[in-house]
Amino acid sequence: MFHIRSLMLGVASAALIAGSALAKDDITVALQLEPPHLDPTSAAAGAIDSVLYSNVFEGLTRFMGDGSIVPGLAESWEISDDGLTYTFNLHDDVTFHDGTTMDAEDVKFSLDRARAEDSVNAQKALFAGITDVEVVDPTTVKVTLAEPNGSFLFNMAWGDAVIVAPESIENIKQTPVGTGAFKFVNWVQGDRIDLERNEDYWGEAPSLAKATFKFISDPTAAFAAVMAEDVDAFAGFPAPENLPQFEADPRFQVLVGSTEGETILSTNNAQPPFNNVKVRQALAHAIDRQAIIDGAMFGYGTPIGTHFAPHNPAYVDLTGMSEYDPEKSKALLAEAGFPDGFETTLHLPPPSYARRGGEIVAAQLAEVGIEAEIINVEWAQWLESVFNGKNFGLTIISHTEPMDIGIYANPDYYFQYDNTDLQALMTTLNSTTDPDTRGELLGDAQRMIAEEYVNGYLFQLAMLSVAKAELQGLWTNAPTQATDLTGVSWSE
Repeated sequence: MFHIRSLMLGVASAALIAGSALAKDDITVALQLEPPHLDPTSAAAGAIDSVLYSNVFEGLTRFMGDGSIVPGLAESWEISDDGLTYTFNLHDDVTFHDGTTMDAEDVKFSLDRARAEDSVNAQKALFAGITDVEVVDPTTVKVTLAEPNGSFLFNMAWGDAVIVAPESIENIKQTPVGTGAFKFVNWVQGDRIDLERNEDYWGEAPSLAKATFKFISDPTAAFAAVMAEDVDAFAGFPAPENLPQFEADPRFQVLVGSTEGETILSTNNAQPPFNNVKVRQALAHAIDRQAIIDGAMFGYGTPIGTHFAPHNPAYVDLTGMSEYDPEKSKALLAEAGFPDGFETTLHLPPPSYARRGGEIVAAQLAEVGIEAEIINVEWAQWLESVFNGKNFGLTIISHTEPMDIGIYANPDYYFQYDNTDLQALMTTLNSTTDPDTRGELLGDAQRMIAEEYVNGYLFQLAMLSVAKAELQGLWTNAPTQATDLTGVSWSE
């Protein structure tokens, strides 16, 4: 009996040891902003992509963590000699999370919906050049363009271009149904979104079985949650002043990368007095970028002088055009007819860069006579009143979409800049495929908006994340606003 009992204890002990050695297969990731809803094809909120991009929804192509574009639902494609026709060959074993088949009909539906006259897609311009989408067979779709577009495959990687099914559109904002490696489970508004592994995923199965996104807007609460290990990672950590503490703690790793986020003092170009270029120029010279970076971001951030990412090969450093010069700012205001300054509003959404940076900006503007009334708004309010309603004077926001200088060619965009020369330049850019020529055109576009002082260009947002030391596979950089968990795992 002793021998049998000892053997049983040994087996039980071995089982316990084996069980403890099993790698953790769930994760809780904290984000500062909660999505207003869960349809990435009908809103400008990057917070939607932060949760759903690649995890739940996929496009024909996709971004990788290094910014490269790789095949997604399209396993390959052919481009006609004239650059007008893209024939996409789809993976043939893809199903949506509701069990229905994803095929060429769904691709046609998604692209036609995005480019339709009544489309509410926030990046409708991405699809404007499409003249026809033809289903060749269930796994082949042919897209015809009005003219060559050197950015077309890049555009198809955006979250706004993910493939959705007509059967799920009615409830997509609350119950997203995609083709990704994770399925949507639950959304407790104000708290969290739960995902689980898609066991029928067409691609490589993710290591994680479950994922929870928690929303923590307050920087102090963010610090407490990470330090207490209530969350496994915080992507886009909102309290950079706390990073040295995490760097000194062996329990954690700190990831410092770059984003596509041009952080700007966005200006309503259609609202007086900002319809006067001298006023906008005065605004630019009233801003001390480095003071904002140091005060709001504790030194994390790269000064910019135009709406373009410094890490892009086509970037032109134009910061010298709007150097900090309060006296020049006052002189320009006097020339514009405002020797005593004026009053305006400054709408600030929740992110730390906006709330903290806004306080500094308001103080700097006050020094030249511009009294900016700070109005703190929640994210949904910002989208409704500022982005959609265009009811603002100034606001601070980080534009995290990749290489999105094309928004300046849309006079209906929320900062309402209308320049036919730039619109013509962007049309030429879209039809140009030669890399060197595209680089020259992008340089021209940067200079044009800098010379017009369309917005106050502040800094390129850094990507700051804190995670438990054992976590691996998180993106360091953010080539698009996403928290891609498909390659994340725990070290053994």
